[in-house]
Amino acid sequence: MFTVSFKLLPSKKFNILLASLLIWANQQVFSQTTQSFDIVVYGGTSAGIISAIQSSRLGKKVILIEQSNRIGGLTTGGLGQTDIGNKQAIGGISREFYQNVKSYYQKPENWNWQKRETYRDGGQTTSAANEDAMWTFEPSAALKIYKDMLSREKNITLVYSQRLNRKTGVKKTAGKISSIQMESGQIYTGKMFIDATYEGDLMAAAGISYTVGRESNAQYGESLNGIQANKMSLTLRKTISMNGAYHNFIEGVDPYIKKGDPKSGLLPFINPGKPGVDGKGDTKIQAYCYRMTLTDHPENRIPFSKPAGYKEQDYELLLRNYEAAEGPVEKMYEYGDPLVPWINSGMPNRKTDTNNQKGFSTDFIGQNYTYPEATYEEREKIAQRHRQYQQGLMWTLAYHPRIPAKVREAVSKWGTCKDEYESKDGWQSQLYIREARRMISEYVMTQKNCEKFEVAQDPIGLGAYGMDSHNIQRYVDVNGYVKNEGNVEAHVASPFPVSYRSIVPKKSEASNLFVPVCLSATHIAFGSIRMEPVFMVLGQSAAIAASMAIDNNYAVQDIPYKELEANLLKNKQVLQ
Repeated sequence: MFTVSFKLLPSKKFNILLASLLIWANQQVFSQTTQSFDIVVYGGTSAGIISAIQSSRLGKKVILIEQSNRIGGLTTGGLGQTDIGNKQAIGGISREFYQNVKSYYQKPENWNWQKRETYRDGGQTTSAANEDAMWTFEPSAALKIYKDMLSREKNITLVYSQRLNRKTGVKKTAGKISSIQMESGQIYTGKMFIDATYEGDLMAAAGISYTVGRESNAQYGESLNGIQANKMSLTLRKTISMNGAYHNFIEGVDPYIKKGDPKSGLLPFINPGKPGVDGKGDTKIQAYCYRMTLTDHPENRIPFSKPAGYKEQDYELLLRNYEAAEGPVEKMYEYGDPLVPWINSGMPNRKTDTNNQKGFSTDFIGQNYTYPEATYEEREKIAQRHRQYQQGLMWTLAYHPRIPAKVREAVSKWGTCKDEYESKDGWQSQLYIREARRMISEYVMTQKNCEKFEVAQDPIGLGAYGMDSHNIQRYVDVNGYVKNEGNVEAHVASPFPVSYRSIVPKKSEASNLFVPVCLSATHIAFGSIRMEPVFMVLGQSAAIAASMAIDNNYAVQDIPYKELEANLLKNKQVLQ
């Protein structure tokens, strides 16, 4: 905004004209810096995109605000093998997206690096011949599909590179958010707001209660939360006999800079001190990584290169883990690909969705604790350090002479893709933020919900994936060896309802906000819910509820559930 002062002149007509021009000029500036919408969606993740589409289809004027220059979050950022649990639990626009994926790959022109008939999916995303959807895809394909879906809607305004002013950018009036302001100065007013970010920035800036880290098991009567130093998933304990424990080092890896000498100090990325008491809570969060999109096609492959600032010591634990193995390298671990510390899931066009596995892998354990509350600049440094670490990891595995030759041969045939991301080196910008803040509302989803010992009576979608936490810290055990802590992979017997109350804050804190991503759930329950198709489902349900609240002048906490349920079913959500 700007104002101009002026001195009145003798001509009355001139003064009136000048005043009118100034009023008009101020109005023009105001219209450029303040825009009004029915629904404001902050965060262009999958949840945000689906929220915007549903809002538009219900006739609401909606803006979708993306902080970066690329929409889609993890779905367009490397996570191409859908973590799904049970496909029948996915309905609505989320399922529509996966149906669009199938349609996309039925077109011959979308197979550039292999023939369609040679592609084979696998694991949880294996598609039967009669399925209406496809659950594996290239990030670039997901981006094209999302852009196409958005372009068909008439009521959506999409803006890029707009970040919330997290200090003073949220204005509230009488318990409602009235507007949010970006760092650029742009202001968006709305009747309803949806925080679809992975970090929960709008939620936090609006003064909503939240937590970061692991609750103690005692707090909500759970058994899989808190510190897990002496525990392992019951499912894995029963089904896997391992040389090295699941996602852990093999026995005997020395943690000190000088082997056997504690006085020499710990190697990088090992937390000093003890891991803590099993079942107790802490403020640590599960590890982040980049879900790499790799290829072995010579014409599309960018070989791994040593990043600037590479330090061999950062990978000494990896090297020692191989050197501590007894016998052939293929016998180090009794699960996954025996030669490589990763999961390579095949995507179309000879590409992969590559994820963490074993003791020292793509997860940058313990290096993200400050991320949820960090400034934008601090977060970018954390993300860049994760990227540098992972680039160095891949170069080490592919070319370092201390890595077994069979491993180097297996890794060096892979590389990043020339045709996937905007960067010249083939690396994506979207960090895999597995968890950050989590809201605390009137209803907290817990392990009991996942196991159906407690069943929410106001479902807005279903969770179906196992309760999954990646490792959280690296420490020295009582025997003087390095270990990872925090991995939990517990089976969920069947899909379970996610409560409507878990995506809306306490009424005393805000009566027009939805939080479908950083929802109200404990660390271990969030570990099941935190999957992209579920975020899409919850984003759609949030938009349906937001539209109802606008039409009926409801506080979001006061929407009659039976009315909401009818509208959810009308829009093809699966609730049981």
